[in-house]
Amino acid sequence: MTSRQALSALTVGAIGVVFGDSMITPAISVLAAVEGLGIVTPAFDPYIIPITLLVLSGLFFIQRKGTGAVGLLFGPVMIGWFAILGVLGIVEIVRHPQVLAAISPLHATDFIRHDPTLAFLALGSVVLSVTGGEALYTDLGHFGRQPIRLAWFGFVLPAQVLNYFGQGALLLNEPASMESPFFHLGPKWALIPMVVFATVATVIASQAVISGAFSVVRQAVQMGLLPRMLIVHTSGKEQGQIYIPFTNLTPYLAVVALVVGFKNSSNLAAAYGIAVTGTMLIDSILIGFVMVLLWRWSWVRTGAIVGALLLVDIAFFAANAIKIPQGGWFPIAMALIAFTVLTTWKRGRRLVEDELVKQSIPVHAFLDMIGDVHRVNGTAVFMTSNKEGVPSALLHNLKHNEVLHERVMLVTVTTADTPYVNDMERLCLHRMKEGFMRIIIRYGFMEDPDIPGALEQCCRFGERFDPMDTTFYLSRETIIPTIRQRRMHWLRARLFVFMAKNATNATDFFKIPNNRVVELGTQLVI
Repeated sequence: MTSRQALSALTVGAIGVVFGDSMITPAISVLAAVEGLGIVTPAFDPYIIPITLLVLSGLFFIQRKGTGAVGLLFGPVMIGWFAILGVLGIVEIVRHPQVLAAISPLHATDFIRHDPTLAFLALGSVVLSVTGGEALYTDLGHFGRQPIRLAWFGFVLPAQVLNYFGQGALLLNEPASMESPFFHLGPKWALIPMVVFATVATVIASQAVISGAFSVVRQAVQMGLLPRMLIVHTSGKEQGQIYIPFTNLTPYLAVVALVVGFKNSSNLAAAYGIAVTGTMLIDSILIGFVMVLLWRWSWVRTGAIVGALLLVDIAFFAANAIKIPQGGWFPIAMALIAFTVLTTWKRGRRLVEDELVKQSIPVHAFLDMIGDVHRVNGTAVFMTSNKEGVPSALLHNLKHNEVLHERVMLVTVTTADTPYVNDMERLCLHRMKEGFMRIIIRYGFMEDPDIPGALEQCCRFGERFDPMDTTFYLSRETIIPTIRQRRMHWLRARLFVFMAKNATNATDFFKIPNNRVVELGTQLVI
């Protein structure tokens, strides 16, 4: 396996783990917060799961309305939340300052030396104390590295450390609080407000993960790892605020199943630990590729840094791996399903493109054959993924209508390895004879294609583009799987056909006016 293939496999695997995380995080976060009601009185116990499902249903429902309102609440609520965490921790630390002795690493080393097996098993629970940081990075990543550093090291991390020290101080003096030390930190009168505040905070954290899943799905579609999907922009000001109906429905159903099936946050902890540590492990490997391939770091420097990261990540992942039978299987299953879907679509599209190349003829040979063909006024745009041959839609149109437009544009859309592409680099135009021209349109993996908008830039090359004088020709491919050729397992072939049939049509995806489109069908055997 080449480094490029390994990188591609790891990236697809990471996407699969992110999908699993987007299902588990809302379930365990909201459920753990609502479980605080059971501390108020056991009478609330029968209502914990229904209330959790109600909150989660509301969270996923508002996605279609846009996440702007949740985004506006994010800053004030999270500042207040982490401030409360820090204050509660400080109060308990002041009461029992002996807990500060835990700052010394000698206690951890003694623990490992005297009972290494128990210490290893404890890592599976210890890692849960630092999870959630990825949600912070998901949101603040839009603002650059400096806000991340200031928020994390200047506020969030100190608040979390103080709170965990406070919980430790409480447990040293009140072991009976082991059931839920966090909710026992505050006074009894503040318990219900704390449950409400915790629920709101977990909803916002879950929102960050859901938004991250939307972003990853859009990038996967742009990179050819998933079929075209309907992507709705919920804000005219913020580009990152999107809603993908299919991606919203699938995690919602999984979240409901997780809450009903696992019943409490403790049971979900095993699945959550595998999802988070698996993501951390893959990220550490991927950063190694970035260091070598993009940053051009030496192997020695890369090995030292990545080795240190992997030492920690492998330890945490291994400690959680023993919980696979207790629920850790879920994120692994989700990752495998996502991996199968992504690789099936990528493989299927490659076979389709190979078949299209076989059926096409070279452009130069085609142009030599059309000297006597009748030409009509206007512009014809033929969308094609093949940068070299003649599109099948063009061949079908010529065969049945026996005419060509006076100007023909063969348009291919490609996705760059960068999030965005500069407008000056968006369009590349190559003129050929007989009024033909080859146009390559480039988009970043965070951008949504807009073909009419991109073709307006043809004026830079001296070419006029009038949408009302243009007809767009699209090829609707009917894919026929066959067992005899054995280029793809028959089950994966049928999965690919199912995804192709349910993909969003190219007209909507490329923002082409419906009244200017002509679709011509073609059959492909894979």
